[in-house]
Amino acid sequence: MESARAGSGARLQALVRRLESLIEMRVAEENRLSSAVSTVAVKQSLEAHIRYLIEEIKQTEAAIQDQLNNDPDLKQKSDRLDSIPGIGQTTAALLLAEIVNLKQYKSARQVAAYAGLVPRERRSGTSVRGRTQLSKIGNARLRKALYFPAITALRCSGFFQQWASGLCERGKCKMSVIGAAMRKLIHLAYGVLKTGKPFDPNWAKAA
Repeated sequence: MESARAGSGARLQALVRRLESLIEMRVAEENRLSSAVSTVAVKQSLEAHIRYLIEEIKQTEAAIQDQLNNDPDLKQKSDRLDSIPGIGQTTAALLLAEIVNLKQYKSARQVAAYAGLVPRERRSGTSVRGRTQLSKIGNARLRKALYFPAITALRCSGFFQQWASGLCERGKCKMSVIGAAMRKLIHLAYGVLKTGKPFDPNWAKAA
């Protein structure tokens, strides 16, 4: 059973990382196309490649969904993650792909550290304190994947807006609040996966 779950997780990770690569290639080609390409042949080549990449992205997204639907354990975990404000199916799939074995983490803080989302103090010299910032030592895919969900949660979720108001009152700058929201999302993700229960704003306040 464990080996089967590991195999399913590995397949999901391969698909999610392939999707990430395809999206990066599409964005790069779209940027080239928008940079005033004067040669007709080059423009046509870019347009054809973009169409191909869009189709590959659709097929890979469908394959990811099939992988989740065909694995009851992954599907349940995806649904629990999807209950968290700001996290949709795409982000849920990436979280499951990158946090393969939850049992190896003893706390939400350990998962946050793995993602490079724990704050560290920036110092000048040996004694002068500076602003705290994210460590950024860890899984860059997780950090990248949580940036826009954090912004969405702060913009659309009453729970996150109320939570963030306290940070703003303490003088935290915009980027610090976004970083804290990314870390909060990791803590909530750990919570719903650990407990097997969907997001609940009552217990989430302490997460």
